[in-house]
Amino acid sequence: MSVFTFVIGANAADFKDATGRNVTVPDRVERVMAAGPTAAVVLYVLAPEKMISWPSAPRPNEREFILPSVRDLPEMGRLTGRGDTANVEIVLQAKPDLIFDFGSVSPTFSSLAERVQQQTGLPYLLMNGRLDQVPGSVRELGKALGVAARAEVIARYVEETDRLIDERLKDIPASARKRVYLARQPSGLETGLTGSINTEIVERAGGVNVAERGTGRGGIANVSIEQVITWAPDTVITWDPNFFAKVYDDPVWATVPAVKDKRVFQAPRLPFGWIDAPS
Repeated sequence: MSVFTFVIGANAADFKDATGRNVTVPDRVERVMAAGPTAAVVLYVLAPEKMISWPSAPRPNEREFILPSVRDLPEMGRLTGRGDTANVEIVLQAKPDLIFDFGSVSPTFSSLAERVQQQTGLPYLLMNGRLDQVPGSVRELGKALGVAARAEVIARYVEETDRLIDERLKDIPASARKRVYLARQPSGLETGLTGSINTEIVERAGGVNVAERGTGRGGIANVSIEQVITWAPDTVITWDPNFFAKVYDDPVWATVPAVKDKRVFQAPRLPFGWIDAPS
């Protein structure tokens, strides 16, 4: 089921976005600003020719993987999430036709979208970035941006991948699946809780997230090494190179089954993260 209602008018398209907000989008959208890093990745994949900026400029080791036509676009900061840095006046000077975010549709993000839209007078779409919502969100964003054909290709790829995962997992009982801990930050002691948008890709792939939601509030939690040892994960995934570089030499982490068995994996991050970064 689509998360949007889409109505075409003479000069605009009216959307009811993923949070129920009514947003009027210009009929022709050529200049688009991504509100945060995840939205920037989606925009880059879907319609790079419409990008006007990056929330955070590509790092030197990322640039070689990014299209020359957009890798030098200016950094304008982020409007959403932790460390929001974008200046509303600078956003207005850039004259985007549309702003959008892609990810959580919680009341916090909905309120932010509404506030930015009121401050700037610019349409701001909030797209549901949950894995099971991605095909529908991409299709609707494609309509808004005027790239429906490209969006359909991407949405079908996601759906085909989803079916492939189901096929691979159907004969693997829960008891046989890997118990996974996601180690974030150099300490490895920040993690994503079960069901969070940060770890849903691990869980969707068949991993059992050992960090149960009752451990903390929200999607991210800081935990102790004693808690990790108690969870006894047989697999650790990290996107932090500093943690990965030292974990096998740390005598405390050495007691974790995943470390003992050399099952600590560093997820790729070039040009974009494969787990929960950007976020």
